[in-house]
Amino acid sequence: HAPDHKSLKPAANSPKISYPKPDNVLTFDLLTNHSRSGTNHNGDQPAHLKLKKNEIAVEHNLKIFDGPEAKYCPAQVYEFVEKDGKKELVINAQNCLHCKACDIKDPTQNINWTVPEGGGGPNYNAAM
Repeated sequence: HAPDHKSLKPAANSPKISYPKPDNVLTFDLLTNHSRSGTNHNGDQPAHLKLKKNEIAVEHNLKIFDGPEAKYCPAQVYEFVEKDGKKELVINAQNCLHCKACDIKDPTQNINWTVPEGGGGPNYNAAM
């Protein structure tokens, strides 16, 4: 059995997936899902998600795999944006649910996930 990050196929060899809009019965929008998780981050805490090499996200992952960071993260922590005519990866760490999908799935293992300050993470309420 190989590590999960080695199973990702290049985008050219994979069908494009078109996801339906949330139905608000079984599937919900990002903000609803995030608020239900109870995850909390202090605004001044150190970033717990860092790239080992910034250029890998665009030069390798975006070119070959169509930016999987922006797809496998359920909280949309990773976002490719246009800046000065070039794509760059922005990390919205405040959205992180601490599921570690990025640590498991990143094809180049370029994302360094560390335990957030204070041990924050999902705090699901049984009364949802």
